Amino acid sequence: MKPIKFSKEESKAIVGEIQDYFRQELDSDIGAIPAEMLMQFFADKMGAYYYNRGVYDAQAALKSRMDSLHDDLYALEQRTNHLR
Repeated sequence: MKPIKFSKEESKAIVGEIQDYFRQELDSDIGAIPAEMLMQFFADKMGAYYYNRGVYDAQAALKSRMDSLHDDLYALEQRTNHLR
C-alpha cells in the first residue's frame, strides 16, 4: 500500500474537522500544526485498517455481483439432452 497522501484542500478540510471535534467534544482548542500532526499519525498508524476494510467491502460487493451474473447467465442456457 502506498502512503496516504491528501491534497492541500483535503488536508485543510480534515484539519478543520479535527479542530471542530476538539472544540465541540473536548472543549479544547488545537492549532493547525498539531491537528495536522494528529491527522498524519492516524493516516500512518491506522490508515491501513480503513484501507483494508474498504478492500473487504469491495470484494464482498464484487462477489455479490459475480454471483448474480452467474445466475443470470445460467438462466440464459437452453435445454439440451446433455446433463451438466
